[in-house]
Amino acid sequence: MMREEMAERVNDRSSSDTDGTNIPEGWGYNPSAWSQRLWIVGVALLGFLIALCLAFYQWRLIGDVWEPFFGDGSRVILNSRLSRVLPIPDAALGAMGYLADAVTGLIGGRGRWRTMPWIVVVFGLAVGPLGLVSIGLVIAQPTLFGTWCTLCLVSAAISILMIYPAMDEVVASLRFIRDEVKAGRSFWKVFWSGAEAEA
Repeated sequence: MMREEMAERVNDRSSSDTDGTNIPEGWGYNPSAWSQRLWIVGVALLGFLIALCLAFYQWRLIGDVWEPFFGDGSRVILNSRLSRVLPIPDAALGAMGYLADAVTGLIGGRGRWRTMPWIVVVFGLAVGPLGLVSIGLVIAQPTLFGTWCTLCLVSAAISILMIYPAMDEVVASLRFIRDEVKAGRSFWKVFWSGAEAEA
């Protein structure tokens, strides 16, 4: 009996994109579809590799960092006081942020905006602040140091690029939570269990 119910749920979830279950009301697409998320995960992994390379330089595990445009700009910025405000280098924090983006982007199926709102919110919290910090660091480069860092700029562009496509899924989840709470369901049950809380 339990196996049959689980098989039915799997079948329901695999066909739910075609029957509209995973498309939020009023939307023309599914914000949790793999086509929406996989490229974000790929870009986050690229950001992770770039930030890891910069962190290796800051940890002195490698002797130099690639800088094709701004002379010693990368060295100036990566060795600045700003990059050492926290106990670990800022590039290492960036690498951890990108890894969190990739991992939280992979968790859950095509209907996770309504079945796993908690992971969508965590995904949004991983992507959003990283993008905002990147904007701040880009502004700091010419204003505080009078130079630029090529890989830092690429990393910042990646984190900013991920914000909008990640936020539509967060908006869908938050609206789902709001509607379920308005219908009288417990916020925490909906947040942690999503559509499963309906049962």
